[in-house]
Amino acid sequence: MAKYSTGSGGGGGDGDACELCGNASNRLSKANVAGAKLLVCPDCSPHDDSRKDASRSRGSQSSSSSSSTSRPVNRKKRAAQKQAKIYDASKGDSTHWEKEGTNYERDRLPYLVTNYDERVETARQAAGLTIEELAETLGVDEDEYEAVEQGRASRAGVGGSLIRALEDELEIELVDE
Repeated sequence: MAKYSTGSGGGGGDGDACELCGNASNRLSKANVAGAKLLVCPDCSPHDDSRKDASRSRGSQSSSSSSSTSRPVNRKKRAAQKQAKIYDASKGDSTHWEKEGTNYERDRLPYLVTNYDERVETARQAAGLTIEELAETLGVDEDEYEAVEQGRASRAGVGGSLIRALEDELEIELVDE
């Protein structure tokens, strides 16, 4: 029967047996097997993790750098290229960003008053309008309007033009000046 050790000794007097397989041997050597320091026989010594790590590092040093060191870099590069293709495909052609750049000031969302979402909903209901009717009147997508009414105008990328149109249509104040 094999016994397992953490290298602290005191193995009960059977110091001539392999701690991995339990076979008696007078040629035991120290080995690191799955984090445990054991005395192992020659048959079990291939399980020594430190020998495996050393042979891997020797193999990568002796071989040319073409295969072992370039593969991870190429794999990372390919993954980045794949991700870029997916991003561009999902967002459409990216050449317009390269030509025009970005203009965050074009329709910037102003600072909004606290509880702007409740003000908008209350004013819409007081005007007797449904979400669909108000979105159609303003000429915006219902989802964009609902983002305002649900208090997520900033996260949804709602522009300041919609906020100003709501202020005019519902005769309320939403911008915190």
